[in-house]
Amino acid sequence: MSLAIAHLGPTGTYAELAAITYAKTLTEPSELIAFGTIAQTLQAVVAGQTDLAIVPVENSVEGGVTMTMDSLWKLDPLHIQQALVIPIQHALLSYAATPAALTLVQSHPQALAQCQQWLAHHSPTAKTQPANSTTEILPQLADNPTWGAIASKRAAELYNLPVLACPINDYPENCTRFLVLSTQPSLGGTQTSLAFSMAANRPGTLLKMLRLVADRGINLSRIESRPTKRSMGEYVFFLDLEADIRRAETQATIADLTHHAEILKLFGSYDLVDYTRSEANV
Repeated sequence: MSLAIAHLGPTGTYAELAAITYAKTLTEPSELIAFGTIAQTLQAVVAGQTDLAIVPVENSVEGGVTMTMDSLWKLDPLHIQQALVIPIQHALLSYAATPAALTLVQSHPQALAQCQQWLAHHSPTAKTQPANSTTEILPQLADNPTWGAIASKRAAELYNLPVLACPINDYPENCTRFLVLSTQPSLGGTQTSLAFSMAANRPGTLLKMLRLVADRGINLSRIESRPTKRSMGEYVFFLDLEADIRRAETQATIADLTHHAEILKLFGSYDLVDYTRSEANV
């Protein structure tokens, strides 16, 4: 039997590229299955429809992918098996004669944000419209010659669409971190991810939590907050630690954090593969 891997679709998305990249490292055969949203992608693995899910969690330009973070907090149980950093090079796809002739540009909100300066300069009169993915609008471009989409050159080849310009991302070193998740416990690695909420919003509470990490000499590589959606001013804090859960100091730190947190969710300890580096390039 093949390993079923869920990813954000339709075909041609960067999430599919991340899934293909990960599948190449496996010794067993795999089947990629596209879903319409990030939430549906993660729900598929929780429901047992697939063995794995691969979703974006952070971009180097626009920061955290909120749908992924909110779904991770909401859904149980999800465990990170690996993280992949994939270089992102956006292309403008359209049948229009020039970028200035466009009336509408669609893409995933993250892609639109990563190209906003380029669009303001080259397509100043075009409206931007968010979509569930970078490839959702592509089948409609042939019937709407003044519409454009931000996607990859790979997507242009798959859908046989003209490329007006590439690259159009505002920052050349643009990259996205993807997570490989399953319902199986992770085995350990160089990174550990977790999130917690606090019972009360009192002065120094967050600082006390962060000191529990610092006092054991563990480097905090990322911290980001999301609303709890219960009331204004209440947040869930997402932390990435440069630490292996198999080490005693990491286990002790998480035990301390759990004791002081209202709710703490451990998403796993895993390795990160950086495909932006020449020795591991996609």
